[in-house]
Amino acid sequence: MINTLLLPELRELLENPDDPDLLEALTEMHPANLAEFSEGLSAEETWKLLELLPVQRRAEVFAFYPHHKQVELASGAGRERLSQLLEAMSHDDRVDLLKRLDEELVESLLPLVAKADREDIRRLMRYPEHTAGAVMTTDYATLPPDITVLDALALLRRQAPSTETIYYVYVVDDQRRLIGFVSLRDLVLARPNALVRDIMQEEVISVRVEQDQEEVARILSKYDFLAIPVVDAENRLVGIVTYDDVMDVLTEEATEDAQKFGAVTPIEDNYLEAAFVTVWRKRAMWLSALFVAELFTFTALARYEHAIESVLALSLFIPLCISTGGNSGSQAATLITRALALGQIRLTEWLRVLRHELLMGVALGATLGLIGFVRAYLTPESVLGGADKLLLALVIAQSVAAICLWGTLVGSMLPLLFKALGFDPGYASSPFVATFVDVTGIVIYFNIAYLYLPQLHALQ
Repeated sequence: MINTLLLPELRELLENPDDPDLLEALTEMHPANLAEFSEGLSAEETWKLLELLPVQRRAEVFAFYPHHKQVELASGAGRERLSQLLEAMSHDDRVDLLKRLDEELVESLLPLVAKADREDIRRLMRYPEHTAGAVMTTDYATLPPDITVLDALALLRRQAPSTETIYYVYVVDDQRRLIGFVSLRDLVLARPNALVRDIMQEEVISVRVEQDQEEVARILSKYDFLAIPVVDAENRLVGIVTYDDVMDVLTEEATEDAQKFGAVTPIEDNYLEAAFVTVWRKRAMWLSALFVAELFTFTALARYEHAIESVLALSLFIPLCISTGGNSGSQAATLITRALALGQIRLTEWLRVLRHELLMGVALGATLGLIGFVRAYLTPESVLGGADKLLLALVIAQSVAAICLWGTLVGSMLPLLFKALGFDPGYASSPFVATFVDVTGIVIYFNIAYLYLPQLHALQ
């Protein structure tokens, strides 16, 4: 029943809310599956489904809906219905939801929420976007250091229903300063009369509330934690960031990076849910800028018009040469940008990166240059335009090698330069690098041609 129930059947069952099959399905189905399964329902039908569930399970299912579906449900719900849901939701999830709602609706909801929850919501909403404070939750368990393990376990039983995780329990003093942590496993295995102070680990890896969320994600991933504590400037515990929140951050950051690589200003909404005008504006802005930049290729080619007339075969290899630079530059930019995002390289290592990419550019250029030499040497006599076949092959080979090296260096250094100037390295996108290298590649190509081909010497 649970695995084979179809949307029309669910609608039919909703007309009979006392149906035991429906209640069984709703009880046994995982909240994520139930959210996915019911996503095709209208807002009113979804609320009818949710209200068959206990409020805590209702909040669990609601959290698995896509953001646009959450906003649709929240905007169409009554204030009483929504305030109950907010009180049951995890602290970080409800703040994420409220940030997406109209400010007037949020202000009308907050008076209906319990005072403690209202204060917690306002506090969390004050933290800047993309910081640890913006993604943390205040659902965590704490213990004082001077109680026994037996008392600690009893205290945890009381805290557990309102905490997101109790696998890590943080030890704080009377000023809520973080002084250690203990795992649930350690508590279970310890002697009942042992003090928490004696079994806790004092070396606590924590993050500051103002730290960037991407850096927090890297730290959590590095140490393979289920959660990491968040502290303020006085080392007071203010929240925790859990692994599921980090997964959301990593997905969000990877999506933004991928969109920037494609020269698209990041789009927050789902692809098909985003407004057409919004997508058009964010794509057209970059495409227009790149198009204007590409106009310089026309200027560069116009400068070498007489060279093309003298040796027609040169025009045949222009796409080959400039695409080589764009491809090698885009490849390098992608690798360096991703390495920066993962913390594999730092700005202070720019010279090491330069040396590495210099050698790589030479090796790649030699490889492609050899292929270019063979292809140019096989050019039919009918299109050579009087040029010497060997000399033309040398021009193509050295141009491809030089442009490949240039593209590799540009692609590797631009992300580092953007990072040093305070911009997101993702903006050193593949199209941006390719456009820049296209223009400069034409100049490199024809200057090498002037050097080798005697027909062009008189044109200099």
